Amino acid sequence: MTGYRASGNEVALFQKAYEQHLPVMLTGPTGCGKTRLVEHMGELLRRQVATISCHDDLTSADLVGRFMVSGGNVVWNDGPLTRALKAGAICYLDEVAEARHDSLAVLHSLTDHRRTLYLDRAGEVVKAPNGFMLVCSYNPAYRSSLKDLKPSFRQRFVTIAMSYLPAELESEVLVREAGIERAVAQRLVKCAISIRNADASFHLEPPSTRTLVAAAKLIASGCSELEAAEICILAPLSSDGVITNGLRELAAAVLGGKAHA
Repeated sequence: MTGYRASGNEVALFQKAYEQHLPVMLTGPTGCGKTRLVEHMGELLRRQVATISCHDDLTSADLVGRFMVSGGNVVWNDGPLTRALKAGAICYLDEVAEARHDSLAVLHSLTDHRRTLYLDRAGEVVKAPNGFMLVCSYNPAYRSSLKDLKPSFRQRFVTIAMSYLPAELESEVLVREAGIERAVAQRLVKCAISIRNADASFHLEPPSTRTLVAAAKLIASGCSELEAAEICILAPLSSDGVITNGLRELAAAVLGGKAHA
């Protein structure tokens, strides 16, 4: 099992949506556990998870499929969305707001009562089996107006809002995944919370649980807490020297030791 640690009722809500054949949109900050939740639900529901990483160049053909030349013949090749649909899998579109709006239009018929994919070029209509589920994720807090999702698209999904675990539970994740002492895990989490709470001053995307796990693993391998925090938590947040120095002061105050420029 993935060892997913729930912060609320997201597991129960996800399962109810699956049972009612409703598509789900997971929202929340980067690294708060959205992908882990999908993987966990795949294991819990005994469904394969097919992940599609969304980006600017993703086209509808990349999702559903296209004709290709093979052995001198032109044959249709299903895309990852079509393969997931036919397999009755959970199709997970990670960071769906990164995809072009025109590419997402192909999902409309899968997200309403029809639960059907129309492959116009192939002349095929694919009905979703009971086991199929469409899940998307995105971080709404750090989107420009050019990258945000249309309200009409968002309203096609049941939205489950996620956030970081409470401090004690987040510490437990670090202990379990990296094998560090609880006191060390608690200091790392406290450091992250200090930066998250100061986000309005720094205007940064806050440090994720994922970065804390990486720092914890380096500490378990022999790095000092400040060294691990520097390269896993602080450095990825900003290349601005003034901001980075401010982050170092915050980290040093929590982890102990002297902040180094």
